[in-house]
Amino acid sequence: MATELVRLTSISKSFGGIHALKSVHFDVRPGEVHALLGENGAGKSTLMRVLGGELIPSQGEIVIDGKPVEFRDPRDARALGIVVIHQELALAPDLSVAENIFLGELPGIISHSSLRSRAKELIDRLGFDIDPGRIVGTLAVAHQQVVEIAKALSRDIKIIVFDEPTAVLGAKDAMKLHEIIRGLRARGVGIVYISHRLDEVFDIADRMTVMKDGETVGTVATGDVGIDDIIRMMVGRPIANMFPERARRTIGEELLTVEKLNAGRMVRDVSFSVRAGEIVGLGGLIGSGRTEVARAIFGADRLDSGTIRLKGKVVTLRSPKDGVKAGIGLVPEDRKEQGVVLDKPIRVNATMARMSTVVNALGFLRPAAERESVTALGKSLRLKASSIDAPVSTLSGGNQQKVVLAKWFHADGDVIILDEPTRGVDVGAKTEIYALINKLAEEGKAVLVISSEHQELFGLCDRVLAMGQGRIRGELLPADYSEETLLGLSMTGGTIATRPDVRRGSHA
Repeated sequence: MATELVRLTSISKSFGGIHALKSVHFDVRPGEVHALLGENGAGKSTLMRVLGGELIPSQGEIVIDGKPVEFRDPRDARALGIVVIHQELALAPDLSVAENIFLGELPGIISHSSLRSRAKELIDRLGFDIDPGRIVGTLAVAHQQVVEIAKALSRDIKIIVFDEPTAVLGAKDAMKLHEIIRGLRARGVGIVYISHRLDEVFDIADRMTVMKDGETVGTVATGDVGIDDIIRMMVGRPIANMFPERARRTIGEELLTVEKLNAGRMVRDVSFSVRAGEIVGLGGLIGSGRTEVARAIFGADRLDSGTIRLKGKVVTLRSPKDGVKAGIGLVPEDRKEQGVVLDKPIRVNATMARMSTVVNALGFLRPAAERESVTALGKSLRLKASSIDAPVSTLSGGNQQKVVLAKWFHADGDVIILDEPTRGVDVGAKTEIYALINKLAEEGKAVLVISSEHQELFGLCDRVLAMGQGRIRGELLPADYSEETLLGLSMTGGTIATRPDVRRGSHA
């Protein structure tokens, strides 16, 4: 057995009367990727905050290189070579890339040319082209994460923790990150990898530890189990039960029709329709134009040409306000920036798209009506929160996404577009969100789902449109669902199916 870099034994942590961790065991060996898995609230991040010195455990022992240690703060952990890269990045947005990388180690007199040179060397080693003199706040989130990694590599590290590192990355950048991780592993660095994307976990991890309700469920070697086994450990049910059994739905009239849509470089001659009670998927590679189609339909991006019809009537959408007024809802791919107002209460977020139901004739809020409406929505969506007055920022990722869905349930439009509806959401919350999407279709809504997870599209959708280079390249029906076929259509094109039993009538 390889010597352990770190061992956490019987770690417990309580906040008041709440037991966040209960006698958890976890270890990391040199040159391995050890994945830490579990639903939101399972205790993963709390355990890593203990390892990173941010939290002092109520009981238990931390052993580094065979010696027991006690951390008073993160500086103690960093001094022993432990770095945690959290999902919420800890960067100074008004400082340059180079200044952020070496923050905390800056001398009294700074040679900016030397600093930028050292920063460039680190970034080049990571395979990215980022100007070390650029202000961090102007970078895309994916490149901000690269700065965090470069910051970690500027130190002598033994253990590095990645918390949901690919949640904001496209496929190409995610592959680069995995190459970086393999390089660190080859150097003998121990890596803790937290992710809800089980396919990438199986690709990168040597071992996996599953947590549930603050406790360790078990640790397994990646080659000894499959995804179904891990999901059963996480939530107590197999993957086959993740998607709701569909009630028999009647597919009605065309609610949304787009014809020859063109918008910028990413939407080229796009035509399709979605009927009442139908869930249509929009698949393809990241950067194929899927999100741009959604934004154009919602009125967020200007159309160059083309026609949008709702219930057969041509509509002109110059802004999201026009989209909402016309009866279109959009659950955006970036919920924190575009889907919710994090510091506002749940009740405000849930009603902001349709205020008319909770204000009087003079435009003043009717608090009782607001509370009644949002409470009913919360119950219907199984929202887990201390109160509808709680800020959305206090909720888990899955419950934040439910607030975004609550907004569109409340708005009660005819067309709902969901862009990456379960990104950064744990397996249990995914199942609940899938049931809510199915419920929208059962209520007669036209539902368009955009997802990078092919099994999500296949498990939810009545048919899937394949996009590539801004165009609809083909259509898949359930009998033909496969990742190979979808990717083949996206990259090379194909014949669009037009089976009448899909476009009209009833089916399961």
